[in-house]
Amino acid sequence: MSNLTYAGKTYKFSIDNGVVFHNIYSPDGTTLHYKTVAGPNTGASEDVTLHAAEVAPGVFLLGWVEKSGMTVTHAMNLNTLTVHLFWTYDTPDSRIGELHVGTLKEM
Repeated sequence: MSNLTYAGKTYKFSIDNGVVFHNIYSPDGTTLHYKTVAGPNTGASEDVTLHAAEVAPGVFLLGWVEKSGMTVTHAMNLNTLTVHLFWTYDTPDSRIGELHVGTLKEM
């Protein structure tokens, strides 16, 4: 595995839709504990297992599946402290996919 420079760090992650998370990465970079600190699901938190790859120096592709069935993929650029993300989730009528962009600030 490559040098996961986000491992062991905590970031405030602010998304373009107003949702804000605190993302806490395990020391080995294989798990994430996130907590929603602003937005519709404030207070929600979960520990997830990460699938991670460094795709360019300082740029990581991270993916996981949440207990709810939501899938999340981040293209996390630690050089610019930006994230492009894609998530999917079920609604009563269909499965929805959304693209968003966000910023990181190390805590």
